[in-house]
Amino acid sequence: MNSTQASSRRTFMKHSLGLAAGAGLWGTSGAWAGANNRVRVAVVGIHGHGFASHVKNYPFLPDVEVAALCDVDENLFPERLKWFEDNKLPLPKTYVDLRKLLEDKDIDAISVATPNHWHALAGIWACQAGKHAHIEKPFCHNLFEGRQLIAAAKKYNRIIHHGTESRSSKVYQDAVEFLRTGGLGEVYMAKGTCYKWRDTIKTTPDEPVPAGVHYDLWQGPAPERAFSTNRFHYSWHWNWDYGNGDIGNQGVHEIDIARWGLGVTLPTKVSSMGAHVMFTDDQQTPNVQMALFEFPNPQGGGDKKKILQFEVRHWITNYEGDFGKAPDNNIGNIFYGSEGYLTIAGGRWQTFLGRKREPGPSGQEKANTDRSHYQNFVDAIRAGSPSALPANVEEGHASCALIHLANASYRLGRTLNFDPQRQECVQDDEANRMLTREYRAPFVVPSQV
Repeated sequence: MNSTQASSRRTFMKHSLGLAAGAGLWGTSGAWAGANNRVRVAVVGIHGHGFASHVKNYPFLPDVEVAALCDVDENLFPERLKWFEDNKLPLPKTYVDLRKLLEDKDIDAISVATPNHWHALAGIWACQAGKHAHIEKPFCHNLFEGRQLIAAAKKYNRIIHHGTESRSSKVYQDAVEFLRTGGLGEVYMAKGTCYKWRDTIKTTPDEPVPAGVHYDLWQGPAPERAFSTNRFHYSWHWNWDYGNGDIGNQGVHEIDIARWGLGVTLPTKVSSMGAHVMFTDDQQTPNVQMALFEFPNPQGGGDKKKILQFEVRHWITNYEGDFGKAPDNNIGNIFYGSEGYLTIAGGRWQTFLGRKREPGPSGQEKANTDRSHYQNFVDAIRAGSPSALPANVEEGHASCALIHLANASYRLGRTLNFDPQRQECVQDDEANRMLTREYRAPFVVPSQV
């Protein structure tokens, strides 16, 4: 171990505050009061995107400090603290248990990049502790959790922000405004694509929990199971207990854009089918999936409907939508209207108008959308209001609801009729049971927040 590593390790040992013994009860701290105009954020989950995006963006926003890091894998802390040292930033406190972090009155907000099964509980606990929460997409593991996040935000008057960064893109906002103001005439359909070249995850055996990993905390609300590499870092995405497949990983971004552009909220009918093809491995979620959503369209012609379709592909495929020729991925959205079509992908939108599909208005992103998204969250905290958030808790719930309904339809093998007002499948107890889960105490998403 070199001197820098030793220094970082000593810093970690000094700052780490260990496990909480309680079950998640806190004295409610006051709302952010603007002391020195500084917002103190704790990043929860620092393995992948939590470090690469959350940690590496917040410190460079005006008067924002990453004041704490929280992760169940202690092995990550020395390297993360070294990054703060190298960038001459104040060293954050470190925690392995979210409950202990939420007792810290110096923290104004948490920014959550854990696996999906922890998202909603982290957000609800944050609200109960008097803190605001930015939560990575999808911010809930099932539909019930999205409703509870809305309830918690309202009851405790806290900001909950959904991690769909495209909502904070000025260019994408311009594209949606073009659709809203009739640039494509009647917009009747949108298609989102998630074509990502993903290889087999193979199979991994059950094995002892690695040193420094607090695996009971990692499992949280999910059923207790033995440790396995394919149920841990990143590969958890492909396990129903923790993730939602690619429709809930990259897909929720594109579904959110499609729903936004169509100007719809919750569907009345959902149908999804697919498969896990080519590979015999530990993956439970489909690597090929097609989903169709039907929405009412009172202002439209014909039978007055709007259609959203979404597709996951994982291997060799054609390119669609003039999205650009990325070597492996083809990810974006196409909107179809009576006057032409519009494509959105990779920070760019383009229109093709008339029967000759001639190029029309377009736009290209130039700013760091991730940083703009975090800035929107911080601005809402300072204003004490979620009203200006483009990715507020209600919008996040509506987009996440689509992925959960699609996965329920896929797993049941049939179409679901959905009541948007009651937010339940019509006369379908089996489907409705799939829109929530059994929780492992004490990590329970409460029915009354």
